[in-house]
Amino acid sequence: MSLRKNNIVKLKITSMTAQGSGVGKCDDGLVVFVPFTAVGDVIEARLLKVKKTYAYGKTERLITPSPDRIEPDCACFPKCGGCVYRHISYDSEKEIKYNRVRDALTRIGGFENPVIRPIVGDDTALRYRNKAQLPACNAEKGIELGFYASHSHRIIPCGDCLLQPELFSKVMDITKKFMYDTDQSAYDETSHSGKLRHLYIRYAQAADELMVCFVVNGNGLKKEDELVKRLREALPNLKSVIVNSNKENTNVVLGSKNRVLYGSGYITDILYDKRFKLSPLSFYQVNRAQAQKLYTIARGYAGLSGGEVLLDLYCGTGTIGLTMAQDCKRLIGVEIVEDAVRDARVNAQLNGVENAEFICGDAAYAAEKLRSEGIRPDVVIIDPPRKGCDSALIDTVVKMSPERVVYVSCDPETLARDLRLFSEKDYSVKELTPVDLFPRTSHVETVVMMSNHR
Repeated sequence: MSLRKNNIVKLKITSMTAQGSGVGKCDDGLVVFVPFTAVGDVIEARLLKVKKTYAYGKTERLITPSPDRIEPDCACFPKCGGCVYRHISYDSEKEIKYNRVRDALTRIGGFENPVIRPIVGDDTALRYRNKAQLPACNAEKGIELGFYASHSHRIIPCGDCLLQPELFSKVMDITKKFMYDTDQSAYDETSHSGKLRHLYIRYAQAADELMVCFVVNGNGLKKEDELVKRLREALPNLKSVIVNSNKENTNVVLGSKNRVLYGSGYITDILYDKRFKLSPLSFYQVNRAQAQKLYTIARGYAGLSGGEVLLDLYCGTGTIGLTMAQDCKRLIGVEIVEDAVRDARVNAQLNGVENAEFICGDAAYAAEKLRSEGIRPDVVIIDPPRKGCDSALIDTVVKMSPERVVYVSCDPETLARDLRLFSEKDYSVKELTPVDLFPRTSHVETVVMMSNHR
């Protein structure tokens, strides 16, 4: 008899998906994906959706727990949709992420024996995030702040997220009380009414500087002076309070217009020995300590000795390139987001870097333009978005014939696809190092060194 929705099946979880769900197989061969399980679990699962060769389910009963299991330490897990691995040990999580990188390289990339160094883990795997974007909703007593449940816009209140500094909880409490005291509501995306859409917090950990940004449906909030007063009294490291206007009927968090209520409109953090200005719209790695480890690996893979031209594609606000600028003759950064390029130029000036220039444009177009002008980089750094590189960019990089290419990836599957394309064009993959920038989530970064053997 074929299996149907709501059938109960017995499964042993044997592996994990890239998204962090456990994988088990029924007696008839049907593969079932079950979230919040662990390799080695024996469970009874209720089938929620059944396709021809696979199904999705949820745990109905845990028969035999995996030895990897631990007691979750967060009351919001797994409802909030943020973490997927709070129920297993951190060592087990790192092994899952390492195996994900290795599997992608062999299965998608076609590499038989890739040299993959041990994954670089976080020392504590706690409270590492320096940024939070907290959606607001109306509640019985004012508003609530929290996180969207998985695959929904239903907000799960969370007073203290273990991925964020405790300081953020204090900001949340002040905001909720202020909104209640001043009788102001949260934004309702169905009716497009109400004021507060998101509470957006940034924290410069090395410099101990705090930014609080209120994303509003309109131009501002009532009694903004009182809000600033309350924040300043409770938060001695407060450096900036901003209102961001977002009147659009959109899922995009930030609008394009900022108004400073207090401070300079930015905070400054330190990465390596470089200082970086951060505005609400600035890109910056959310795990500063792990970003420094990742940049150290990338720096080693770049192998700069002082006389090279370094091309940094998808450079963002220039963080990777600027940390290597003293090691090369010339740094050229390319980024399509105009605000990020502006920030990169400011960051270069802030750090007295005089051998850097930043170009605003699509990475493939800008790289082709540089090639047509006869600029041949010795080393190219690529840090693309999750979708990876398009073939035109890879072709252009190969035509430039750099000695080394350092690829920083946030998605092992698109990384493996791109590395296969590079290897088909005479670039050999020498070594990879996974880095866990986002403990307790399914994400993993990877740094790759390639060399040209033509």
